Amino acid sequence: MDQSAAGGNRDPGDGGGIARVEGGEPTGRVIVVLSNQVQGDPGAIGDAMRSVAGVRDIASSLDYAASGLDVAEASRADATVFPALGVAVLPADAAQLASLDTALAEDPRVLAVEPERVLYVRGEPTGVSLEYVRGFRDGVADLYEKLSGAEDGVVAVAARFADTKEMTWGLQATRADTSTLTGEGIRVAVLDTGFDLEHPDFGGRALTAQSFVADETAQDGHGHGTHCVGTACGPAVPSSTRRYGVASGAEIFVGKVLGTGGSGTDAGILAGIDWAVTNGCRVVSMSLGADVRQVSRAYEMVGRRALAAGSLIVAAAGNNAERSAGNPGFVGIPANSPSIMAVAAVDGDLGIADFSARSNPVRGGQVDIAAPGVTVFSSWPMPRSHHTISGTSMATPHVSGIAALLCQATGATGSALWPEVVQ
Repeated sequence: MDQSAAGGNRDPGDGGGIARVEGGEPTGRVIVVLSNQVQGDPGAIGDAMRSVAGVRDIASSLDYAASGLDVAEASRADATVFPALGVAVLPADAAQLASLDTALAEDPRVLAVEPERVLYVRGEPTGVSLEYVRGFRDGVADLYEKLSGAEDGVVAVAARFADTKEMTWGLQATRADTSTLTGEGIRVAVLDTGFDLEHPDFGGRALTAQSFVADETAQDGHGHGTHCVGTACGPAVPSSTRRYGVASGAEIFVGKVLGTGGSGTDAGILAGIDWAVTNGCRVVSMSLGADVRQVSRAYEMVGRRALAAGSLIVAAAGNNAERSAGNPGFVGIPANSPSIMAVAAVDGDLGIADFSARSNPVRGGQVDIAAPGVTVFSSWPMPRSHHTISGTSMATPHVSGIAALLCQATGATGSALWPEVVQ
């Protein structure tokens, strides 16, 4: 539980001082995490930021319709605040940093301050071809049991899954192909590089798109986002190809938080999460991150608050492993946050993919679940239409789609949808 709810005290293990997180390209700005005392109260958040950082002009996501922040416009303000998440981003100078450092020690409204970073798509791993990648079977006994029908912990040898004319191997392995659920009535947000808004497979679907990248529309100029949207929420009967989407009836929310080059800042990603949570998206899929071992206090608090609001954030564990060479990698941000579900990738033999990051020993840095992430077929911007790629990015929307099905079936949301969450 966030101790700030009971008097504003920060966790004893915080250590004090502005976090100096290694890894991740810094932008020069900082993220300020505010306590539950002021979270959700725009006036109180504004007072806190004026008091501890001396800012005057504050842009708030609540100033925009449906919390769809205009990041270019907001960047001209002294600070940007996201009331629903209880965080702020600002380009602090030396005097402001000193003031924030003092506030960390003395002001219960301020829980943490850390550098803003650049995050990236969890794209096709370096050196990994689109051909079948054979992985290892460490740490997936539970997954075998669930997917192969084994009982009492006895794991049967899984048959190789492969695409058919009717269905991708990922839908077969997760048994989404046999489910009568579609995710109807459930809003799923995919925060990525956007989406091909004219893709013929998605004609007539309920879809809301918003860009949180300055000077770019929600149209996907990269491809990664369109692929992830397709896996999570692709149609039951796509145009002239096999089915590839899990939650074919879900309402799609596309948040472009990574630009055409495949990268984006924490501010844009936080804007996307704020928008998704405010608009009642029960699942937030993020196939993005950075290879940072330490937990981001900002993403951890955002993950907790999203769960409390009924939104589960699902994130890619990372592709920094080369297991065949003895490098297991590690789960990076934001997936290493205890309140964000970290997804690893398995291949068609249900073996861990060679590139898939192993659990990180930090609290919350464990892999929480695994899903199909090798040679995954899905939608792609026109004129190509469809494409096959690999990565924990491809595993993440499988999990997100299944979470939408579970939400439809049970009505569970937030931490009730993920009761094993470490808080």
